Amino acid sequence: MRTLTIFLLTIPLAAQAPSARNAKVETRAVTEGLERQFRALAQNGPAWFGWAVASVPGQHQGCDAESWARSPGPVHLEPPDQVHVLVRAEQGAAVKVRLLSPECELDAGGLTLYWFEGVKPADSIAFLATLAAGPGHVVDGALAAIAIHRDPAADQALERLTAPSQPESLRSKAVFWLGATRGRRGYELLKRIVSEDPSDKVRDKAVFALYVSKESEAVDTTIAVAKNDRSAHVRGQAFFWLAQKAGKKAIGAMGEAIDNDPDTEVKRRAVFGLHQMPNGEGIPKLIEVARSNKNAAVRKQAMFWLGQSKDPRALGFFEEILKP
Repeated sequence: MRTLTIFLLTIPLAAQAPSARNAKVETRAVTEGLERQFRALAQNGPAWFGWAVASVPGQHQGCDAESWARSPGPVHLEPPDQVHVLVRAEQGAAVKVRLLSPECELDAGGLTLYWFEGVKPADSIAFLATLAAGPGHVVDGALAAIAIHRDPAADQALERLTAPSQPESLRSKAVFWLGATRGRRGYELLKRIVSEDPSDKVRDKAVFALYVSKESEAVDTTIAVAKNDRSAHVRGQAFFWLAQKAGKKAIGAMGEAIDNDPDTEVKRRAVFGLHQMPNGEGIPKLIEVARSNKNAAVRKQAMFWLGQSKDPRALGFFEEILKP
């Protein structure tokens, strides 16, 4: 069954050209490679290019009311299993990449829309990877388009784009998509990045990607970063994101950092993380820190956030310590 699934993913997706107004739609079969045909046609002047790809489950792309409109018809309660990739070209080069639901009616502003049929997933990903690694304003759109492909080639492309040999600015953007759309394989790549990557900036962005990941082990990996990363800033960021989702596991890690981390700023971020815990889960630990921590700056920080919490337990603590 797995072999059959992989085989099916490699089949070019057959899809009719989208409904379009204020546009000249030309349907072209891709026979010479997507990038080559795009480059040739882009020389003809400003135009839009589009094709359909099978998309990652659960990823819904809407219609931008400013320049695109929702076509009349049924409202889908479940997201479509494909997405339309749209690329705007000027002076022979891509200047914009858009992702839209197949149900969107397009308005191309009087330009030609070249609709490509027979685009293989790997060919689509390879072309978008050249855009992501290139100059201009297309990087963000190209990365998002790669990430939404329901094909293993997207994992491989993002792995290459997050490699230490790539520019740090590109890598910092690409790591987000590993957590946002790439499931188990994305998590495995992020786990390696947060433990091995030489760039503090990239590891910082990878921590946020772990936060958006749906893999259950992402919490434990983030705790490991909070305890062990060589950068105080990255450790602090890990505590911030832990506070948003990790529950009791996060409380233990934050308490350990408050007691043992050598950097006072990390201790302060851990205190703030306790304040951020949902449903007041961090309040008992905050009271403990405010009462007995050896670091005066940390005790002061804990008391400040207790005061901001408006929690009855915090009020009881202040009444206790302020009694004459």
